[in-house]
Amino acid sequence: MNYVPGDLRDQLAHVGYDVVQAGLVCGSGGNLSARIPGEDAIWVTASGSWLDRLSRNTFAPVRIADGGPAVVGSVLPPRIEPTSEVALHLALYRARADVNAVVHLHPQTALLLDALGERIRIVTTDHAFYLRRVSTVPFRLPGTTELAALTAAMAADGTNCLVLSQHGCVVMGDSVELAHKRARNLEEAASLTYRALSAGRLDDLRECPEEFLERLSGSTSVTV
Repeated sequence: MNYVPGDLRDQLAHVGYDVVQAGLVCGSGGNLSARIPGEDAIWVTASGSWLDRLSRNTFAPVRIADGGPAVVGSVLPPRIEPTSEVALHLALYRARADVNAVVHLHPQTALLLDALGERIRIVTTDHAFYLRRVSTVPFRLPGTTELAALTAAMAADGTNCLVLSQHGCVVMGDSVELAHKRARNLEEAASLTYRALSAGRLDDLRECPEEFLERLSGSTSVTV
């Protein structure tokens, strides 16, 4: 295993540091979570957390069932206020039993394309393999139960990558590593799409061959 081993909070902290270093987000532009094994609860980033400065102490344990503070182990942890987008994370875990990690970011290229009314093209086999498809959630106010419910409803069919219009994106996976890879591939696909648009060649941009997409359609698993 060449990914970060051990505690899920360490893995999420690695994601946060990487996406900031890669230029996907600025500072606290997003939030991260992971389902705690054997618990009806998640670790989710605390309100206002800088994504490249996360530690185990910057994650709040939250119950999936009702959104209340969770007890992990035998000791009640210090009260940490979870991200204002906690409803979004919880709604996705409730809708998708197969999801164990949620990465919500504000990636610049994906959002620029959305603002221009352009969809993200699935250009390479990697994009197709990890993203499969990208859906766009119509604008709803951030942090609201309305946004959470609409996003969860659109993810219920197995869609793992969604652009939240004028807001950000949300990607899911059965592991932190897979969600991380999907986040990186989503912004790469957006970058290639925008470069073709800037060159005036978007109409000429070939998407991943149907032959490969049809081969993927018969598979429900992804190996990370």
